[in-house]
Amino acid sequence: MDGKSKKIVYIEDEQDMIDLVRLILGRKGYEVTGANGGREGLDLIKTTSPNLILLDLMMPDMDGWEVYQQLKANEQTRTIPVIIITAKAQNIDKVLGIHIAKVDDYIAKPFTPGQLIESVEQILGMGK
Repeated sequence: MDGKSKKIVYIEDEQDMIDLVRLILGRKGYEVTGANGGREGLDLIKTTSPNLILLDLMMPDMDGWEVYQQLKANEQTRTIPVIIITAKAQNIDKVLGIHIAKVDDYIAKPFTPGQLIESVEQILGMGK
């Protein structure tokens, strides 16, 4: 299967990471739109209605947890799955993310293309 017509918004303050993820997932047919920071990401999500959100935690304008809380508090965005992609990947952070905050998945940087694709396809129900 491929990701045809599946829209993904990646909220990340490093353009190189957005470009890398767009390249990896674009090859699988996903349409990845990058947002430089939390506020831009929240605006973009309202206009694009993505199937999935990839979210960095450490950003200068608004941290990822704040973005996540706003997404879950909003009627239009609360059901969109969220994968955290972050360098802040100690075990306690992962436990907090998955079990407390109920994110859909948690990927540590650096990651392999295979890890990213597997997580996205599992969340979007496209795993083989």
